[in-house]
Amino acid sequence: MNAPYAAASQDILLREDRDGVATLTLNRPAHFNALSEEMLAALQSAFDALADDGDLRCVVIRANGRAFCAGHDLKQMRANPRQDYYEDLFARCSRVMQSIVNLPIPVIAQVQGLATAAGCQLVATCDLAVAAESATFAVSGINVGLFCSTPAVALSRNVPPKRAFEMLVTGRFITASEALANGLVSGTAPDAELDSAVAALTAEICSKSPVAIRTGKAMFNRQRSMSLEDAYAYAGNVMACNMMAEDAAEGIDAFIAKRKPEWKGR
Repeated sequence: MNAPYAAASQDILLREDRDGVATLTLNRPAHFNALSEEMLAALQSAFDALADDGDLRCVVIRANGRAFCAGHDLKQMRANPRQDYYEDLFARCSRVMQSIVNLPIPVIAQVQGLATAAGCQLVATCDLAVAAESATFAVSGINVGLFCSTPAVALSRNVPPKRAFEMLVTGRFITASEALANGLVSGTAPDAELDSAVAALTAEICSKSPVAIRTGKAMFNRQRSMSLEDAYAYAGNVMACNMMAEDAAEGIDAFIAKRKPEWKGR
């Protein structure tokens, strides 16, 4: 089904559910899918709903039009020249980004055209990202006198520090192949094959145990902020708990018997 979120933002964000995959489509093509107040509200409502949907296995974020996302809506920002407005706007954007991280299932960015500033931040925040070969990326706020501070948080957690800082202080665009080489995206595909590449990735994820996938995403993100010793202790406990799940027993028994596992989801 396709469903817009929030009456005030009708049709700017579409959702389609199919075979355990929820696809969210940014739908402001004439505005390069900029993250306006309304788009942020729509995304937050969507992520809140997705977090409570136990039937889903994966989320895809894509966009209509020539751009994936051009970042914040600069015209809307200039129409509200108050620091308290900007602080609230960036706080709401940060909450949206953290909602992606906190979703229990993998989130994949499907990137076509350009992804700039907060749009690049959105790509960096997703667990995985597949880009069309013609896609380009930049954190270009510096070109209008604004250092992309909030995008820098996500960017610096994907891209090596010197490369990330170079992007931030030059505003220079990088290609999809450079984004892949530097860890900003996890894969690329010819433009005409982008849909099928993402569909193949989601199908592969959905073929795995939902218990293991949900356990793994939470564990992977949490251990990144720990010391090595604490990370191993935490990971050992999580893995032991995972071994007690019915899916782990089924998967191992299926492997030994050389048959396809039948996941129970528990």
